[in-house]
Amino acid sequence: MNSRLFSIIRKEFIQIFRDKRTLVLILIIPIVQLFLLGYSATNDVRNVPLAIYDQSHSSEARALLDSFRAADYFKIAFSVGSEAELQSLIDGGQARAGLIIPPDYAARLAEGKAKVAFVLDGSDPTVASTALSAAQLIGQYHATQILSEKMARSGQSIKLQPPVEVRTTVWYNPDLISSYFMIPGVIGMILFAITAILTASAVVRERERGTIEQLIVTPIRPWELVLGKILPYTFLALFDTIEVLLVGHWWFGVPIRGSMVLIVLVSALFLLSGLGVGLLASTIANTQQEAMLSVWMTLLPSIFLSGFFFPLDAMPTVLRIISYAMPLRYYLSIIRVLLLKGVGLEMIANDVIALTIFGIVIMGAAALRFKKRLD
Repeated sequence: MNSRLFSIIRKEFIQIFRDKRTLVLILIIPIVQLFLLGYSATNDVRNVPLAIYDQSHSSEARALLDSFRAADYFKIAFSVGSEAELQSLIDGGQARAGLIIPPDYAARLAEGKAKVAFVLDGSDPTVASTALSAAQLIGQYHATQILSEKMARSGQSIKLQPPVEVRTTVWYNPDLISSYFMIPGVIGMILFAITAILTASAVVRERERGTIEQLIVTPIRPWELVLGKILPYTFLALFDTIEVLLVGHWWFGVPIRGSMVLIVLVSALFLLSGLGVGLLASTIANTQQEAMLSVWMTLLPSIFLSGFFFPLDAMPTVLRIISYAMPLRYYLSIIRVLLLKGVGLEMIANDVIALTIFGIVIMGAAALRFKKRLD
């Protein structure tokens, strides 16, 4: 490394450590984002508030309610005296579901014709669909238990066996923990946001302060200036990657089954895209506010069209086609596979190639435009 490039890198590090707000943004914000998204961005639905309208008040009705209590999907929060009261609780949002047990439930159960009503608030489809599936499973399990007890009391020892048995096995994430899916996505989002925003604002800040002209008249070559400005943020972004990985592993229990060396190398490759976007934004913007807005114009579509929050398979065809132009899409696919499945390079080769092409094209275009603007 020549002395000119080293001086630029040293200057940039000094500027970063002097700017406390930037330092907090780099070191603390990724951890804050990790905890916020790790706990809040989850599809695990538990303790859905349930209102009960029990008109039977029988031991059979209490047994049914015990089945709902045993499952942690529902929390019996209210016991009401009328359907109007139950509807009022659901309308007000205090209860998300309601169970109505008719007066003749015990008598109908003895005849094998018992029915109960389960009412759901469908304003939140994610909660409603999970609660509906859970209620159906609880009902089926309770019905099977009742039938088994009846046959046991009658002296029959026939084992209840469905005609088709589906034995399910879940690989890589047996408990279906949402944080195992979300936290790798947080790594990609942090890498892209930190590198793009800070690179863009760092270059524009030099222009706002008038120090970019001072650098231009020095013997520093354009490529040395570009490299000197982006390398510090590359190191810091890689530090953030390792920081989030370790916290995600120790605190949330996210497994790291793949090679750490491969994870870091692929992350460094992804940084080319983020750095390129930031550098490109710095050639368009004249102020830090303009630079931030330019980066956010690319950051938001990348997050929503990369599979970070929403599955790509559920998107319309047009949006799926557009998503192929988002480097974050390929990185999220790679990092999730590496962390959860522990595969080798051969299984992610196509995504790595796509990420390499994007990185070289974006970084090359940004560097050429930046050099031209300096000239």
